[in-house]
Amino acid sequence: MSYEDIKKAERAWADQVVNDLNTSTDKYVVYKESRPITDIKNMIETSAELYADNVAFMQKFAKDEPYTSITYREALETVNALGTALISKGLKDRRIAVIGENCYQWATSYLAVICGTGVVVPLDKELGVSELKQLVIEAKVSAVMFTAKYEKIFKEIKASGDTQIEMLIRLNGEGDGVPTWDQLKEEGKNLMAQGDRSFIDAEIINDEMCELLFTSGTTGIAKGVMLSHKNIVFDLMIAPTILRVHPWDIFFSVLPIHHTYEGTAGFLMPLYKGAAIAYCEGLKYIVKNLSEVRPTMFLGVPALFETLYKSIMRNVRKQGKEALVRKVMAVNKVTKKIGIDINRKLLKDIYKVFGGRMRVLISGGAAIDPAILQFFNDLGFIAVQGYGLSECAPMGALNPDQHKYMRNASVGHILPGMDVKIEDKDEDGIGEICLKGDNVMLGYYNMPEETSKVIRDGWFYTGDQGYIDDEKFIYITGRKKNVIIASNGKNVFPEELECYLSKSAYIAESMVWGAEDEKSGDITIVAAIRPETEEIEETLGNNAGDDQIEKLIWSEVDKINETLPFFKKIKKITIRSEEFEKNTSKKIKRFADSNKKM
Repeated sequence: MSYEDIKKAERAWADQVVNDLNTSTDKYVVYKESRPITDIKNMIETSAELYADNVAFMQKFAKDEPYTSITYREALETVNALGTALISKGLKDRRIAVIGENCYQWATSYLAVICGTGVVVPLDKELGVSELKQLVIEAKVSAVMFTAKYEKIFKEIKASGDTQIEMLIRLNGEGDGVPTWDQLKEEGKNLMAQGDRSFIDAEIINDEMCELLFTSGTTGIAKGVMLSHKNIVFDLMIAPTILRVHPWDIFFSVLPIHHTYEGTAGFLMPLYKGAAIAYCEGLKYIVKNLSEVRPTMFLGVPALFETLYKSIMRNVRKQGKEALVRKVMAVNKVTKKIGIDINRKLLKDIYKVFGGRMRVLISGGAAIDPAILQFFNDLGFIAVQGYGLSECAPMGALNPDQHKYMRNASVGHILPGMDVKIEDKDEDGIGEICLKGDNVMLGYYNMPEETSKVIRDGWFYTGDQGYIDDEKFIYITGRKKNVIIASNGKNVFPEELECYLSKSAYIAESMVWGAEDEKSGDITIVAAIRPETEEIEETLGNNAGDDQIEKLIWSEVDKINETLPFFKKIKKITIRSEEFEKNTSKKIKRFADSNKKM
């Protein structure tokens, strides 16, 4: 088959996806605004044509400077220049890693690789030197593009001689003997001015691997997820049919961009829809940057939204206004039906936390307490949760953005064009969630046996336990590998108990596991708990002893235990002062010794 025939087939596929969306009678497919795209190169080129003068990126290029805006036209020119320069360096069809803080340079480097140079390998910036070295060896990386913080690390890795790294490129600042992003961009511009079209005319085949993404799981060895353009653009076309994205939206980017949730939903999605991306300077600058950018869309993980919620409520209680705030939100539900929004007038201090223009909050990465979503919805935001995995590029389900269709307890409605089934159901209808769609990965890199375990007859076996209702909303009860088998044979999902614990104002975070009693062999439910220091001090004072704190925490655990059957009750707790170790998607790593005997 010729390349022209391949491109015709790809165009027919993209047209059919959008046609199926537009003709669907599913009441949750409410927005018919997706345009056919065959690959990410096609996406960024058509977006630059449609939204040329729209702001694509907003970033502070130096500390204490205001945000700089970059248009779609300027961004495409940069991507084309970088890609042209990379090819001129002999990197065509090679593996190129990108690592560093969220920034315009990271984003355009990713696009320059994936849109015609080679295979992009986003690396987790929180990994240690030995892990990074192992990944670049495993992925056969030829070049690494990094922000300044990682220059020394990769110079040492390259100098070891154990890798295939031929070239290092620094994304920001001046490089110490290392080519920089700025230099690369200028070289590419000069080459294009001389007629070099090697990148602009590069051929893209949408069902071949374009991204090698190593998972940052909470347990086990990282796997290389092989994604194609087809996998990723399928997600881009279908998700906005459930939750609308406008060309005037501004996405606030705070989650690590190498992670597939932020990478697809917070980076590529806004670029597909003509919206802007504003990069946060770091976690400690969230509130400051929100007030400067005044974004409309905010993607986060449960831990982030839970922290914001607790901070808001703590301040409200300090002012003695909790009852008033609850009353205002209740009245607003009625007044909004006649077009009067009293929340934004009477609760303006809360809105200021989010910049004043916030429209949509999306939680992903793990299940969130439905009560927190309801709080933000009652404030007047569209607050929903979605569900996905790296292996699905990553989208699997999403709650609709219309309040009447939302299910706060659900991770979302299965996305249009995808199928879902529950395998090996128990008597409660709970089993393993399986997904099928064009977004399911090509497989795990160099792991055919692992691939065959999770992809069977086109179905991806997620490893998540849950159920679906009659309207195809998905509910997750926990991870299959985390399930605790109680002494009576019943399943206990630690995530469920951790969710209950998180509702306490005195508990910052927790991890639950089952420990086997060495004498009896019975399983005891154990919870390691980190107290919420500020709340504890307000209740017990600054000089409370460990015994007092443990007694208070036990009182909270006892309240939960009263609502649970005997086999689910938490029988032992341990109090810790330090945070749990987490991966970059802010999930607690479940350590191998969490299942130790007692």
